[in-house]
Amino acid sequence: MVQQTIQVGLGERSYTITIGTGLLERIGPSLQTTKIANRYAIISDDQVGSLYGEQVRKSLQQAGIASELILFPHGEASKHLQTIGQLASVLAEKGFDRGDGLVALGGGVTGDITGFLASIYMRGIPFVQVPTSLLAQVDSSVGGKTGVDIPQGKNLIGTFYQPKAVFIDTQVLKTLAADEFLSGMAEVIKYGVSLDAEFFNWIGDNCAAILALKPAVIIPMIRKCCELKAWVVEQDEREGGLRRILNFGHTFGHAVEAASGYQLSHGYSIAIGMRAVAELSVRCGYADKAVVEAILTLLHQYQLPTEIPPGFDRALLRQYLSTDKKTIGGRIFFVLPEAIGKVRITDQVQDADIDAALAGVYSSPPIK
Repeated sequence: MVQQTIQVGLGERSYTITIGTGLLERIGPSLQTTKIANRYAIISDDQVGSLYGEQVRKSLQQAGIASELILFPHGEASKHLQTIGQLASVLAEKGFDRGDGLVALGGGVTGDITGFLASIYMRGIPFVQVPTSLLAQVDSSVGGKTGVDIPQGKNLIGTFYQPKAVFIDTQVLKTLAADEFLSGMAEVIKYGVSLDAEFFNWIGDNCAAILALKPAVIIPMIRKCCELKAWVVEQDEREGGLRRILNFGHTFGHAVEAASGYQLSHGYSIAIGMRAVAELSVRCGYADKAVVEAILTLLHQYQLPTEIPPGFDRALLRQYLSTDKKTIGGRIFFVLPEAIGKVRITDQVQDADIDAALAGVYSSPPIK
């Protein structure tokens, strides 16, 4: 079994990310060794839970660890406070206390819900991340951001709460639908544009092998993303400054995602957001058109969308932009690319330029 580890250095909150193939079968022995909790509630959505829930529960059982598998309906529509309340009630009914923990088994929605639940249940119990989507493996399972949505915007209620461990089994990617894998590639590309030009070029050069899920490229790709995120989180755990880099493409992207009623996937929305913010950077004079073209070329190489679908309400998009959680004092902070691998974080952006950037990425004239 191929296996690699990365340490996220956060003092007493430090933890290990383990990446490899066949890890689901070894979670039990790993948790038995680390003794993070006495027993676990495996939190998963009904789709992922039906695929891997019993496998993880059996691994824990064979290691002598008691567990309960608790499911919720899949999809972004479940990512709200009502789900948190329902899951907390189940935990209480089953007698879970401060000596117990949670396992987040699933994609980004499951990780966000489970991490938030862990941070507030009994005023905080431990949890581990077992991400099953590419997007969660390269991004959302690492760094301790948790949260749920409210009608006014995405992730507006949440906490910073680090997991005790992250187990990334690349074998589960084989069961992902093609569009879900491509959605995750948007986050991979984000790291290249914002932090590492060499990695950006590597993603383009290895497209065929990546899409074929070759372990020789998939494991190094996931590791690189986790290393880059760990480096940022270690320096700015609570997004006081540097960590905003990781929001490249997300300010526009979250607005697009919310305006779609969460029908457009997170990764696809971020791909559109990356194109929009690159266009904005050109308008602000921080980048030239070659940067936009390089980003577009790589996004298209991975069949990712770069235009806002027809019929999106421009006023609604602007409304979601204004309530973005990165907005401070009424000013929206944007992560603008200056070159591949180099970005600028600024709130000095004119409304006219924002509107022009949005207009430039519509596939057809927007609704006024």
